Amino acid sequence: MQLGTAGRTLIQHFEQCRLTAYQDVKGIWTIGWGHTGLEVVPGLVWTQEQADDAFYRDAQIAVLAVNRSLDVAVNQNQFDALVSFTFNVGGENEEHSTLIRLVNNGRSNEAAAQFPLWDHSGGVEIPGLKARRLAEQALFLSPI
Repeated sequence: MQLGTAGRTLIQHFEQCRLTAYQDVKGIWTIGWGHTGLEVVPGLVWTQEQADDAFYRDAQIAVLAVNRSLDVAVNQNQFDALVSFTFNVGGENEEHSTLIRLVNNGRSNEAAAQFPLWDHSGGVEIPGLKARRLAEQALFLSPI
C-alpha cells in the first residue's frame, strides 16, 4: 500500500513545516516536515522544495516499514494512521509495538486503543503528541 491523502494531511498537520532547523521536545535537530538526521545542524535553512522532497523520502521510509510489519490486510485509513504513527515514532518502535501485534492478530479495536499510550517523550506527556495520537486513532477507526 501507499500513503493516502488523509495520512499525508495528518502527518503534515502535526509536523508543520519549518524551513529553519530547530530542536524538538527531545532536543533533536529537526527541519522541514519533521526531518531529522546527521545533516540537520543549527543554522540549517531549507527551501520549501527541499522540505517537500525530504518529506516524500521520509514518508516512503515509514510506508515501507508499515508494509514490512503488516501480516494482514488493512483499509486505507488504517494504513494511513499506521504510517503517521511510524513517521513519528520510527520503524523500529512500530515494528515491536503492541499496536502492530494487535493489528496482525485481527484485534483492530484493541490496536486502536494503543495509539493514545504513545503520548510521552522523555517520560513526560506531550499535549501535541496526545492530540496526534487521538487523530491517528480516529483515522484508524474511520470506515472507508
